Amino acid sequence: MMQFGRTDLLDETDEMVRHRTEKDKEKLKESSGIDFREKRKGRFIVTEIRVDDQGAEKIGRKSGTYITLTAPGLTADDSEGFVELEQLLADKLREMHAPLGLPENPKVLVVGLGNRSVTPDAVGPYAIDRLQEAVPAFYSEDPGLIAYAAGVTGQTGFETSDFVNALASKISPDLIIVIDALAARDSTRLCRTIQLTDTGIHPGSGVGNERKEISKEVLGIPVTAIGVPTVVDGPVMVSDAIESVFNYIAAKIEEKNSPSSALAVTPWLHDKTKETDKKVLKPIFGEWSQWSKEDKQKLFEEVLSSDEQSMFVTPKETDTWILQYATLVSSGVVKWLSPATPGSESPAPAI
Repeated sequence: MMQFGRTDLLDETDEMVRHRTEKDKEKLKESSGIDFREKRKGRFIVTEIRVDDQGAEKIGRKSGTYITLTAPGLTADDSEGFVELEQLLADKLREMHAPLGLPENPKVLVVGLGNRSVTPDAVGPYAIDRLQEAVPAFYSEDPGLIAYAAGVTGQTGFETSDFVNALASKISPDLIIVIDALAARDSTRLCRTIQLTDTGIHPGSGVGNERKEISKEVLGIPVTAIGVPTVVDGPVMVSDAIESVFNYIAAKIEEKNSPSSALAVTPWLHDKTKETDKKVLKPIFGEWSQWSKEDKQKLFEEVLSSDEQSMFVTPKETDTWILQYATLVSSGVVKWLSPATPGSESPAPAI
């Protein structure tokens, strides 16, 4: 069966989307065992969600901690923004793992998931390529950092979870970190969000190709998943495009009806950040123009759910985005593991 609104990001699930206001977030927290906290840190939005067993049952996700780092307006060539996001990632990795009581020099297995032959899915393998530059600084008879690109089942003929399990049994790491590309439900989140979770991961789940779970429950070792959303369902792009058109037309009508418009001597510029009153659209487009963005998206998902029309969409600068995030994630992991150790410098910039 087609899953509408597929997303790997917890804060995009239906239950979270319905509780965006502060009042609703508090109600959600009190009624269902979900602690939702969101704050600004410079140019970034940091969302921390802690889900207990009761909350997990309600939203259909595993109990644990989910942290999303979102960078609105980030561009593929924003070197300064990537440096800041890298430091924020290292800080959050430090905070997330503090309660585990890891050894001073933990042995960490980092696994890059995904298919390096498919660019939007290659962030995991590429991150391992970048991480290998830092491995010598951790090398000894009992190395502290082991980097491994697992490939995908379609390439190896073997479940990735079983590969990781076999490797973990051999080297007995204190922690496993898996890096993977994710699917988003909102096109504005594409390549502008990082999700961290201590619940592990189901490779391929966001695109409907779910494989065996990689988690503490399966492996007996703490597993942290780091994911970057690189694709959205095709209907999401249709919905977002129509929403942009509606906003533009509503803003144009409001501007035309404004007394100041008659005195304007410069061309009108659409402010995409300004809220618009879509009630002015009802006489033109009818009742459906008043629907919420989520309801419109569900309509398009239902209409465009056939195999012939089913597709995933990725940004045109995906090659650059993937290289940037491969460097960012690998550097963030290195910074967390050895923030001031000589010889453990971060990998070189991607571009």
